[in-house]
Amino acid sequence: MAAAPVWSVDPRTGKQREQVAVEATAQEVDAAVRAAHAARGSLADRAVRSAFLRSAAAGLEAAADGLIETADAETALGPVRLTGELARTVYQLRAFAGIVDEGAFLDVIVDHPDDTATPPVPDLRRYKVPLGVVAVYSASNFPFAFSVAGGDTASALAAGCPVVVKAHPDHPALSEQVAAVLRRAAAEHGIPEGAVGLVHGFEAGVELIKHPLVAAAGFTGSVRGGRALFDAAAARPVPIPFHGELGSLNPVLVTEAAAAERPEAIGSGLAGSMTLGVGQFCVKPGLVLVPSGDAGDRLLKSLADAVGGTAAGVLLDHRMRDNFIAGVAERAQLPGVETPVTPGAGGEHTVSAGFLTVPASGLTAEGAYDLLLEECFGPVTVVVRYADDGEATAVLSRLPGNLTATVHLSAGEAAGEGQGARILAELTPLAGRVLVDAWPTGVAVAPAQHHGGPYPATTSTSTSVGGTAIERWLRPVAYQNAPEALLPPELRDDNPLGLPRRFNGRLEH
Repeated sequence: MAAAPVWSVDPRTGKQREQVAVEATAQEVDAAVRAAHAARGSLADRAVRSAFLRSAAAGLEAAADGLIETADAETALGPVRLTGELARTVYQLRAFAGIVDEGAFLDVIVDHPDDTATPPVPDLRRYKVPLGVVAVYSASNFPFAFSVAGGDTASALAAGCPVVVKAHPDHPALSEQVAAVLRRAAAEHGIPEGAVGLVHGFEAGVELIKHPLVAAAGFTGSVRGGRALFDAAAARPVPIPFHGELGSLNPVLVTEAAAAERPEAIGSGLAGSMTLGVGQFCVKPGLVLVPSGDAGDRLLKSLADAVGGTAAGVLLDHRMRDNFIAGVAERAQLPGVETPVTPGAGGEHTVSAGFLTVPASGLTAEGAYDLLLEECFGPVTVVVRYADDGEATAVLSRLPGNLTATVHLSAGEAAGEGQGARILAELTPLAGRVLVDAWPTGVAVAPAQHHGGPYPATTSTSTSVGGTAIERWLRPVAYQNAPEALLPPELRDDNPLGLPRRFNGRLEH
């Protein structure tokens, strides 16, 4: 049976643009994984890896105009947004090149023998080595930053792991173009093209996670799809790490004092955050706790004015559009739910932003309102009106894990007066990133960043953004009483590579 063709589709019209490829067969997935596995040795030299990452960044910059044109045709995200995302992707590649050069990620520790210790310490030398081939599952909503050359790929290559990327069906042509840039960069440094594999198709993604030579996987997508792959990774004869980002409500709590102090600013800020990118950000604030009363009413008026003035937008594909329209309609039909600005269809191919309101009393215990505690992808948020702190706490206690949790405090609360510290402590178990007086949309690529959270936000405790994302693709190895001549250079006493390390209990930089 012939493999199904892979088409590039214009989300503005729903029409096919061009045939890009065909879905990979099981044999083709096997070939891609084996080629990646065979390329491991070419990534062993850190200097080669960092040079490769920098060449990849330069190649993306050189091809920017064509890449952005293709990305916009397939995603409708717009040249401005896509230009910024490509710049972020390029920066991320260079940042990982710097991390590779520095070498601290290897976490080198050398302990010489100590017979006086209890128990005695033998000669021990520890560092981290790459896991092997990494399967990367691209995201729909970030065609550059979480796709073929995105954070999972960049961090895996930086760790010394070849990758096989499962392209997202929403941007197959862009995926092919970006993969070609990476392969050209690889060839510049004597790295086989197989170090960056690319496959298309749902079944190809299933075959990929099952392949015995795949050593780990990174995923960004839905709870349903991610959980299926996570379960498959765990069910293998040899289970593998699966670092999946699945779904997040990203709750926001507005204190009564903050609502009274600046209702208009918070309302308009919320509108900008929840509609950014047509609500297609993984950190979109999807559930917002606002106090009842006059201050909360003024906040909601500001929110309604701003959201009501937001133009209809195009979602990434028509399946998402259909799910959004059905999802908001189902939520709006719940008794007691109001729609100050009704979200839904904006036109034949667009959607309109809006928000729902519900009393907190409906969410403090299990019941029909539980649907409101599930992520709805698109430009909508649920505003929960709470009567007192107890109601707000009861709602927060029912939330699943999240990527982010946000609190808006008054100036006095932020200065340490009142309940600010208590609220931060209450939000910390819910999320991997806790924000104060800010909005979660926008994830800086920085060493201290953490983009992850308790399940179902992610399936592991790691981050997919920032320098420590490299840790996902490494495992520690300790050598005991190994002769110096047999040790890898990273672990030798004279430190020929000049690595930062802990030597006999002391940090050396």
